[in-house]
Amino acid sequence: MSARQTMVEQQLLGRDITDPAVIGAMRRVPRHLFMPESSWPLAYHDGPAPIGHGQTISQPYIVALMTQTLRVQPGMKVLEIGTGSGYQAAVLSALGAQVYSVEIVPELAAWAHGALRGAGFPVVGYEPVADASLGPVHLRQGDGYRGWPEAAPFDRILLTAAPDHVPQPLKDQLAPGGRLLLPVGDDDRQELLLLTNEPTGWREERILPVMFVPMTGEAQSR
Repeated sequence: MSARQTMVEQQLLGRDITDPAVIGAMRRVPRHLFMPESSWPLAYHDGPAPIGHGQTISQPYIVALMTQTLRVQPGMKVLEIGTGSGYQAAVLSALGAQVYSVEIVPELAAWAHGALRGAGFPVVGYEPVADASLGPVHLRQGDGYRGWPEAAPFDRILLTAAPDHVPQPLKDQLAPGGRLLLPVGDDDRQELLLLTNEPTGWREERILPVMFVPMTGEAQSR
């Protein structure tokens, strides 16, 4: 059994990841290709790993849990704030979502372009990928606090860096019935928070304690 398949069996199926589509996406995406080669020995370990520039690639279980919590369906438009190396965007693409991802660190934004293309995912603006089951990935370098307004509304929004509050521009870009998932807090305490845009108002659900890198840029001045 490959290290990737062992990761799925032990770290995901051995816990509470039950969505067949999410499990399939995690089996499909080669996590090591979204990490520097020096970190490949950590690619399928049960934890985060450094990707440079003070950033990390999230623990496989957390990626799977966040994806499962979002309930992504093929064709949905999903906004990701914090592309990092592109791994989460690849998982969303493998689910058939239309992915819009924003990364504030220029070097990581460039890395994600290359990693996604190298792993065979359809980055918009480059040559098409023949596999129609993969959703298109739109990438942008910049501050994600204000989202991607010209592409809104989004069916799902997720953040992979933690602000100390929920950015209002992201709530404004969520479609009715949409789900917004983000870590909220500071260096001492963070919680994964799910907001659902329901007809009667916003419903909040606290998922579990987490620890992500802080969201930088405009989020720090709000």
